[in-house]
Amino acid sequence: MPSDTPPIVLTFGLSDPTGGGGLQADLLTLASMGCHGVTALTGYTVRDSAGCDEVTGLDPETVATQARMLLEDMPIAAFKVGAGARAEVVSAIAEVVADYDDVPLILAPDFTLDDEHVLAAEELREAMADLLVPQTTLLVADSATLIALAQPDGDAEAPSVDAAIAHLLATGCEYILAMETGTHRVVNTLYCEDGQLRQDLWDRSTNPMMGVTDTLGAAIAALLANGQEPPEAVREAQEYVYQAVQGAFRPGMGAWLPDRFFWARSNDTDADEASPGEAKQ
Repeated sequence: MPSDTPPIVLTFGLSDPTGGGGLQADLLTLASMGCHGVTALTGYTVRDSAGCDEVTGLDPETVATQARMLLEDMPIAAFKVGAGARAEVVSAIAEVVADYDDVPLILAPDFTLDDEHVLAAEELREAMADLLVPQTTLLVADSATLIALAQPDGDAEAPSVDAAIAHLLATGCEYILAMETGTHRVVNTLYCEDGQLRQDLWDRSTNPMMGVTDTLGAAIAALLANGQEPPEAVREAQEYVYQAVQGAFRPGMGAWLPDRFFWARSNDTDADEASPGEAKQ
């Protein structure tokens, strides 16, 4: 690869026409952090900033073929996987990334856009837990998602968050960034099999926000693609997301969107004045 080519990140996810989440959020974030983003579309949404009316998953073979064409053409430095839409699509993604086990994989799943049919939703979570989590370098998820991945059967007794994290790490996932949102604070804790590595606290936005998990996952992927180790990438990615949320804007009548290019529009000379507080390392 020529030295002037930026690191290339392949992201799998849904199209979000608002630009708030999905592939559009990934591409904005990757570009803002010095990477070139390429995409494998898993499906598309019909939505606005207030809500989602429809999710349509693409044919799994189409997803896999698009990804393989890109991988055969370009040197991919990191993978990022967001919403899979269907269990069959997740299976197709897992088969593709399995052939590139030296490429870091960031998994930032979104189960809020599950198929309305409960069985299909459970199959999606089970496929992600069984096929993708064991290949994952770093999983970014809130407590509900971690529990859903550790016990995808909704009828079974849900594990505790700690038990869910321990289970997912035992399956092969290298790192988990667990996100917990309280009334006034967001607490992000990074775990590996040896235990807790770091914990960061930052002020929670009072506005409803779209695309924070996708933005954080894509930012971590960009930093790993640039050669950083996961703990350092997690720290720097959180600082980026914090600034993006501080500069959030409301383009429509619904949620606010992080400003992924806050640095290009900021005239504030003390942009580093407020950043996530490191609680424990």
